Amino acid sequence: MRVSNFLFPQAITPEDDARVIDETLAEAILTDELGFDVIWLAEHHFDGICAYVDPISFAAALATATKHAKIGFAVAQMALHHPIRMAEQVSLIDHLSKGRLIVGLGRGTAYNIYDYQGYGIDHTEAQGRFEEAEAIMFEAWKGEAFEHHGKFFDLKLPAFRPIPYTKPHPYVIRAASTEHGMIDVAKQGRPFMMNVQSNETTAHRMEVYRQTLRSIGQDEAAVAHNSDACWAWRNVFVAETDAEAERIAPPAFAAMHTFRTAMRERVYREQGVSIVPMPAPGSAPPARMVLEHSLVCGSPATVIEKLAAVGKAGIGGLIMQFRLGPMSYEHTAQSLTLFREKVMPHL
Repeated sequence: MRVSNFLFPQAITPEDDARVIDETLAEAILTDELGFDVIWLAEHHFDGICAYVDPISFAAALATATKHAKIGFAVAQMALHHPIRMAEQVSLIDHLSKGRLIVGLGRGTAYNIYDYQGYGIDHTEAQGRFEEAEAIMFEAWKGEAFEHHGKFFDLKLPAFRPIPYTKPHPYVIRAASTEHGMIDVAKQGRPFMMNVQSNETTAHRMEVYRQTLRSIGQDEAAVAHNSDACWAWRNVFVAETDAEAERIAPPAFAAMHTFRTAMRERVYREQGVSIVPMPAPGSAPPARMVLEHSLVCGSPATVIEKLAAVGKAGIGGLIMQFRLGPMSYEHTAQSLTLFREKVMPHL
């Protein structure tokens, strides 16, 4: 099973931005030195839940600051990016990293309407913009002149430079937050990234994914290859003992989700708008906010056991967020190091 670190650092106030960005760069370098397979980057705007905000710019920094780990987007919000500028930036980072880039794409946030408002984008157009933009990027990476006249973009390119380092183009993978979205990706014969779900839902979706691949004519070797290329997200914290992990991780996890919903709730109070209906009082929270489903924490032995349960779903890679909300860099670095020394060998 491939292991990774999802850098998703919150900065509670603007005064925290510089410190957290510096610490996140240090965390990326440590992750690379410890031998993790991938360093993942998020994209969120205006609220401090992701201090570096832009995964494209930060990936360029990591391409020169790290040596071994792949660098992935989890995910770039394509509704907010011009496809030609994005294709150029990705191609450049592909060169800087010597082919270590994983271009994880999604339509955009399903929760924070202010991300779209700040960019002047109608959130109901997000999926359409995503589909059109991705197709344009694949065409641009061929390096040849082309024209595109679509619903959202009207383009005439004389050529494209720089051509990608990776041939025919950098590796692209899609995120799917719903079962319906996952099935759409599977019908294209492509792997996908899954957001936080319960182990039961993870196993169910992977089984549906494999069934869908078979339904489009993929043989068992192709099904196994694609399944191994899929990723699932969990939050992880490792300490010397279960008691120590419980003392640090659950409070940080709770504070992280309180902070992540604060701006969304404020905008709803002020404007009365949201992308999805605001949860009714007393309603069951989604899996990403439930400790049992979202947080894997404990001693090395406990974390090994819990992650083995995720692995039984047949997924090939774990997207693991180690720094949770207000957690200190020191605790995060200790957790990463313990994971490398005492957990990773068992995975």
